Amino acid sequence: MRPPALKRLYVCVHSRSYGDRSAPFRFQLTGVGDFFCSGRKSVNRPPTPDVMENQGKEPTFQELINIELIESGEKERLMELLRERLIECGWKDEMKALCRAFIKKKGRNNVTVDDLVHVITPKGRASIPDSIKAELLQRIRTFLVSAAL
Repeated sequence: MRPPALKRLYVCVHSRSYGDRSAPFRFQLTGVGDFFCSGRKSVNRPPTPDVMENQGKEPTFQELINIELIESGEKERLMELLRERLIECGWKDEMKALCRAFIKKKGRNNVTVDDLVHVITPKGRASIPDSIKAELLQRIRTFLVSAAL
């Protein structure tokens, strides 16, 4: 139950799924941590950890690497490289075709984003070319050596 004093903020997002047709989704934000969608169900995400919970913990090596990647801007450059490579090799079009086939099979009104993510994610991860994985891994290793982590 929401306290009545909280302000509501509505955001309208348009999703293009089939050609020129677009389905609007209306999200309602009612306070810190609340997120409601008046359209279809959204992806289930784990709750944000409390800040007080993590104050006493020392960051892991993986977390330190992630922080350094973000602060240096290298993470964004790696993400852009990944996007370019996946588009070049046709992976994005392949995933789009898989999504459309799944939606066509189940029926447009019977598919949620969760359903798509659950079905397509394993196929998508498995179909990323090894050459792209190797290139990204090499770039990360080079970054770690230059950052002296």
